[in-house]
Amino acid sequence: MTNPPVLPQPRAVPTVRDWDLTLLVALGGAVGSVGRWLVATLVPTPDDGFAWSTWLVNISGAFLIGLLPPLLARRRPGSRRSRPFLITGLLGGWTTFSTAMLDLHVLIMDGSVVVAAGYLVSTLVVGLLAVIGGDSCARWLLADRSAG
Repeated sequence: MTNPPVLPQPRAVPTVRDWDLTLLVALGGAVGSVGRWLVATLVPTPDDGFAWSTWLVNISGAFLIGLLPPLLARRRPGSRRSRPFLITGLLGGWTTFSTAMLDLHVLIMDGSVVVAAGYLVSTLVVGLLAVIGGDSCARWLLADRSAG
């Protein structure tokens, strides 16, 4: 007879001590969201409907989310502030799944199904490759090159 799986315990409501982290997430999210808006303003969606600004933001965010966690773990292991600000806040505000889905919806409603398919597939495939690339870059940066 096997033991039943152990379910994770629900997290407690943030304590007063955690409000500094909440504020850092909010600040990071604000900075990331404004950055995303600026990119959307500078790179408007062309007539063919492929939303390059959303695509670029999501791919760069995927790369950074692969790159930053290993670097932060090595460079600032005791910091409890870096990850909430950079990963949850900044990159959470920078990347945008909902806008990508809206872009897809608009393309499909406009009859641009081929462009929509290309947008969806390239977002997923290139996004995954970007995370892998970011993680690979972090591992290369953190590799001990002293031996050899």
